[in-house]
Amino acid sequence: MTSTPAQQSAQQIDRQPDPRRRHFLAGAAAAAAAAPFAPQVLAGTAKATTAPPAAPLVEPFRGTHQAGIATPIQRHTYFIAFDLVTDSRDALVKLLQDWTKAAAQMTAGPARFDPKADPGQPSEESGAAVGLPVSRLTVTFGFGATLFEKDGQNPFGLAKHRPEALVDLPRFVGDQLAPDRTGGDLSVQACADDPQVVEYAVRRLAMLARGTAVMRWAQMGFTGGFKPGETGRNQMGFLDGTMNVPTHQAKAMDQFVWVREEGPAWLRNGSYMVIRPIRISLEHWDEMKVAFQEESVGRHKASGAPIGKRGEFDPLDLERTDKDGNPVVAENSHAAMAAPENNDGAQILRRAFNYDNGIAKIAERWPPWRQLVTFDAGLLFQCYQKDPRTGFIKLYTKMAQIDMLNQFTTHTGSGLFACPPGAGPGEFIGQSLFEA
Repeated sequence: MTSTPAQQSAQQIDRQPDPRRRHFLAGAAAAAAAAPFAPQVLAGTAKATTAPPAAPLVEPFRGTHQAGIATPIQRHTYFIAFDLVTDSRDALVKLLQDWTKAAAQMTAGPARFDPKADPGQPSEESGAAVGLPVSRLTVTFGFGATLFEKDGQNPFGLAKHRPEALVDLPRFVGDQLAPDRTGGDLSVQACADDPQVVEYAVRRLAMLARGTAVMRWAQMGFTGGFKPGETGRNQMGFLDGTMNVPTHQAKAMDQFVWVREEGPAWLRNGSYMVIRPIRISLEHWDEMKVAFQEESVGRHKASGAPIGKRGEFDPLDLERTDKDGNPVVAENSHAAMAAPENNDGAQILRRAFNYDNGIAKIAERWPPWRQLVTFDAGLLFQCYQKDPRTGFIKLYTKMAQIDMLNQFTTHTGSGLFACPPGAGPGEFIGQSLFEA
């Protein structure tokens, strides 16, 4: 079969061996580390009785799906949204080709200096990660709605290929979105177990974008060093990740996460990512009585069990009432508001990280707490779904109105990106879109 021009171009710049041919240890099922106000979803699985195998140091970049979605969550992340500064379709394709080549190289093995590099020229390899293991590095790419059309213009000829589900997110109750932390034409997210590997990866990708795209907004994040298969605790002190779409179950992933025949052909085996930095008034949360915290979350703080139960994985049983006829799990608690049984079965795959940007003077911006200096910390909430209209938007529209945790949280940024399928040998990320 004759290759298309795009395939021939990609093959010329990308001669990396296909990582799918290598043998890797199976990773543990993803245990999302989202904070409790991230919409919760029912996993339908019991707690593992045996320890999962150790995670591999290398996560394959090429494959049917992009890595970094169903991948067991790493300890560090760096997300960047980019805006294009070119109207050239060829320049955009070249950027995606360069990014694909670099991502395939960086995720395949440790960084090394090129012994044949010209010392009289800038080095393609910064050296920041030389001597460090690859630490399960993944790089995940996304396309924003403005890539397809912006300000009524269609410079890349992609407008007719914009998926119906790639909508503009509505303005939810309580949103205080900063324009410079919202949107973007393209998104890049690096995740790894080493923060320096993550920072090295995004710096290299940002350098490749010079002249074609500029950084719009970014956010770093982290998770705790909890054991694989163990439910970690978030910054609010609660077990988090108890309920989620089970990434090891193909049927559940096809039902809730991966785009299938209902989407455009170029996006099949991809997904939609919602990402929103959510600031938490942690110092005020810490001052609340434990009983109030548990009522707000709908779970016991120590065990993670639903209120009135003992086991972390016990069902919520939201119909339970106390002796006075009141619900045992408060109707406007986070667990009840996000429960699939209260949202027509809607589920999303949460893959969120904590963040801490230090302290900030934010007296006038973040109600209800009007102090001069506080922690600028919270959750880099992230979720994947096959359609955001029946996923995040459906779940969060109601939660934004009456979730008890809203008095401690403020959404400060937002983005919705279509994440194309993975790239096969000789292909670049998003190639099917440009050949549509």
